[in-house]
Amino acid sequence: MTKKICILGSTGSIGVQTIYVAKKLGIKVVGLSAHKNVDLLIKQARELSPDILCIVDEKYYPLLKENFPDKIVVTGQQGLINIATYPHADLIVNALVGISGLVPTVEAILAGKRVALANKETLVTGGKIIKRIISQKQEKDSLPILIPVDSEHSAIFQCLVGEDKKNVKKIILTASGGPFRGKKFEELQSVKLEDVLMHPTWNMGKKITVDSATLINKGFEVIEAMFFFDKGCDDIEVLIHPQSIVHSMVEFVDGSVKAQLSYPDMRLPIEYALTFPERGKAVAAPLDLAKVKNLTFEEPDFDTFFLLKIAYDCAKEGESYPIVLNAANEEAVKYFLEGKIGFVDIMKYVAKIIEGHRLQKIETVEDILVIDAEARRRFKNLVEGEKS
Repeated sequence: MTKKICILGSTGSIGVQTIYVAKKLGIKVVGLSAHKNVDLLIKQARELSPDILCIVDEKYYPLLKENFPDKIVVTGQQGLINIATYPHADLIVNALVGISGLVPTVEAILAGKRVALANKETLVTGGKIIKRIISQKQEKDSLPILIPVDSEHSAIFQCLVGEDKKNVKKIILTASGGPFRGKKFEELQSVKLEDVLMHPTWNMGKKITVDSATLINKGFEVIEAMFFFDKGCDDIEVLIHPQSIVHSMVEFVDGSVKAQLSYPDMRLPIEYALTFPERGKAVAAPLDLAKVKNLTFEEPDFDTFFLLKIAYDCAKEGESYPIVLNAANEEAVKYFLEGKIGFVDIMKYVAKIIEGHRLQKIETVEDILVIDAEARRRFKNLVEGEKS
């Protein structure tokens, strides 16, 4: 079992739940980072007494250092790298939101760390490069360098334990359908922020909750699954499963299907990532199928939630397309949360950015960051140009 961990993004939803699980299992947290929620970071640090702390927003650095003069206190992007490569950590939990999680993941792997990955953008934008680095670092029969934390990818990961990947015919990702399942596009024109944030089964951060409402979150998970499990996007299917009990499935060449089931509780996949290849003691409620009663499945509505189809198209194109998709979506969600655009505008503007993009080859992390910045600039110009 992992004994010492660092948590990137400790004040977010996944980070807070990781701390809960680590305490339950007796795992030592030796490093914590936050973007700007310095008050919660200070509270966590007083409770856990880690060796190293990072506050990304530099203006909060003096306050953090003042409270912990005897600790290693770092800041900025380099601070995240310091946490990700901390020599005394056995496992790095990447619970950052956005493309800010990419470089720390790369640096952690290069430093010989194992990474429990909850940051979608790492593989969505940098899957090609991450896979190349892992192929150079992974030793035969050793534990995997990347362990998924998302419930869907954790479910697939668990279903594949002991299986030969060449026997996998199809991966089936499940989705709750979000708060607007069954709605048509015209019905989404007037939805409010509070409607979007009312996810029917999961309690998550605002950004990922919005992504779940547009279903682009599931599109990102398709791209992630391609790199996690070495499958093409044509071999990855999305099914709407409103109960969020079956977290994903694997179909094998003989026609059999394996699934991982549990109540929607992120503490379970977090625990599995922290303890793999062992299983820890139960930190979540056991599943009572008699109480659940019904498990239903349906196909996604690609017409209403067309960002899911666009994500598939970007996955097929590869290279720069997923980077641009992610950047445009991050900007669109930010604008929406700030009240500058409407909910359906997220989908419309992202689609326009993708429509205007032309493929660029990706060879380095710097390539990714340049394309990401350009896509964000194009998005800003598009939105502000239409408003002027």
